[in-house]
Amino acid sequence: MTREIAVVAFAQTDTLRTTEEHSEVEMLMPVLHAVLDQTGLKTADIGFTCSGSSDYLAGRAFSFTLALDGVGAWPPISESHVEMDGAWALYEAWTKLLTGDADTALVYSYGKSSPGSLRDVLTRQLDPYYVAPLWPDSVALAALQAQALIDAGDTDEPALAAIAARCRATDNPHAQLRGEVPHGDYRVRPLRTGDCPPIGDGAAAVILAAGERARELCPRPAWIRGIDHRIEAHSLGVRDLTDSPSTRLAAERAGAFELPHGLKGMGGTPTVDTAELHAPFTAQEVVLRKALGLGDEVRVNPSGGALAANPMMAAGLTRIGEAAARIHRGESDRALAHATSGPCLQQNLVAVLEGDPR
Repeated sequence: MTREIAVVAFAQTDTLRTTEEHSEVEMLMPVLHAVLDQTGLKTADIGFTCSGSSDYLAGRAFSFTLALDGVGAWPPISESHVEMDGAWALYEAWTKLLTGDADTALVYSYGKSSPGSLRDVLTRQLDPYYVAPLWPDSVALAALQAQALIDAGDTDEPALAAIAARCRATDNPHAQLRGEVPHGDYRVRPLRTGDCPPIGDGAAAVILAAGERARELCPRPAWIRGIDHRIEAHSLGVRDLTDSPSTRLAAERAGAFELPHGLKGMGGTPTVDTAELHAPFTAQEVVLRKALGLGDEVRVNPSGGALAANPMMAAGLTRIGEAAARIHRGESDRALAHATSGPCLQQNLVAVLEGDPR
């Protein structure tokens, strides 16, 4: 029988435009304390620790080892790291708990985008032979995707502006942009400033627990009913930028279209009430909604999503954490969480979270 694993705690920093007065460790420490305090656990009680970050943001090799000072790596702990968003660190921790080698796991991620030019740094994700030498930045590539959607009749500029306004109308106290934000001038046509994510620094952490241990640590655990990640072709020229088949496949494998008792939803419709989508650009929400078949009955990004706060390497983990927190509070019963990495939704992870019946 497969072990049941749940998110039992979630914490995040306020996402700020710059945190130049704080190191990564100083930014991370309050989040680690907060997530442990929610469960009453100590560092010694954690069976496995996994982190997500990027040396390219920090500008130095093996920068993640410095963050371990905030966790406490002595006496020696069982620890791992992914050079990815923390959502993929959570996936590794989930597999670790499935093996039975640990009952609890701490997952954290962080990113400081403010010190350098993020648009240039993200070009290092591109195909190094054919695309990267051209230096197309992340906004330009997102604009290509947005124009493809407009040309296909899937959206238009007013609809994209409405997505940005809805996301930033959130009451999330940790969001970087809230309330009425001017949509601004064109960054790269057809994307305006409001269609793009803010650049900010931040961190997030969650605790996973298995079986009865999860119920001991949390009144209403957010059970991970399924999680899967898939990837598109590296070459942008062979992809349909108006669709995301990898997201759809990941959602199918994660059980997003299955009812709790194993039956399929009608016509492949997601059987969730909330979706936290990692869509840094407004047009990417259009792509994800279409790929997942999300209708108006599903509340999308009540936290504001990446358009309200987009700390690199932590925004995907935050989507899982926000979905779990809504289940903890009783505001959701079954939620979908999505994380992405790479240009134009290249890599996609989908998790389905569910609370105990009320």
